[in-house]
Amino acid sequence: MSCPYSNKPTDPEGQTNYRAIEDNIHTDFKDDMSYGDYLHLEKVLNAQHPLSNQHDEMLFIVIHQASELWIKLAGHELNEAVENIKSGDFGHAFKVIARVKQILSQLTQSWGILSTLTPVDYLKFRDTLGHSSGFQSYGYRKIEFLLGNKNAELLKVHESNPQVHQELQYILNQPSLYDEALLALKSHGLPIDKAVLERDFSLPYQANKSVLNAWLTVYQNAEQYFHLYELAEKLVDIEDSFQQWRFKHMYTVQRIIGNKIGTGGSSGVSFLKKALDISFFPELFELRTHL
Repeated sequence: MSCPYSNKPTDPEGQTNYRAIEDNIHTDFKDDMSYGDYLHLEKVLNAQHPLSNQHDEMLFIVIHQASELWIKLAGHELNEAVENIKSGDFGHAFKVIARVKQILSQLTQSWGILSTLTPVDYLKFRDTLGHSSGFQSYGYRKIEFLLGNKNAELLKVHESNPQVHQELQYILNQPSLYDEALLALKSHGLPIDKAVLERDFSLPYQANKSVLNAWLTVYQNAEQYFHLYELAEKLVDIEDSFQQWRFKHMYTVQRIIGNKIGTGGSSGVSFLKKALDISFFPELFELRTHL
């Protein structure tokens, strides 16, 4: 039997391991938009400006810049999910919420790359960061507010950027994704305390007995309230993924700087650990005990 690869195509000069460009591939972009033009890659790929001569600072910058792009997309999708739930478009809401879950998983994986930065190598350029810190990420703050972790004090670090401050102030005062989910419970005839539905949305959400009972009704009658049941599970997916991101962030920081004070002035790891105790959707986890 002859070798199946003995007659494979070769280039004009008889070389193998070669792929010739196809005749129809467009190569002239003097007057046409290219891939780089569409994505503004000249700006994106030239936005890395290390402040030291240390090799690993480029890793630190790229990881955080890439993360901010993913965070921006997550905020974009969560905005859409809020509007979808408000309008009763559960199908599209489930789609974008599932996307947010995958984005958060991608962000979690990025900490694994950053953890290749050793403590010794990080200390070689850490001082160049000054007081800049991920705590000042307005994209991250936007996600937290959209999910319901409201805290007006957090706006202080954004006062130097009026446009950002205004956007976050607006989101702070609007119903979160969870608030819209609770309104959906009410619209389906499930009793929710008026104090929950008409609360000050700028304040942190507090668990409520009527909300717990409403979700219990949904889970105990999943076929009757299938859209609400699926919505609840999609929200649990988000919190699950978000907490994994939080944990991996904390653990990566601990691995690299131990218990040092953060560049932004926080207590560092101990401050990050406190975030793990904050739940966006507390009743969705409590109800499991009562089923």
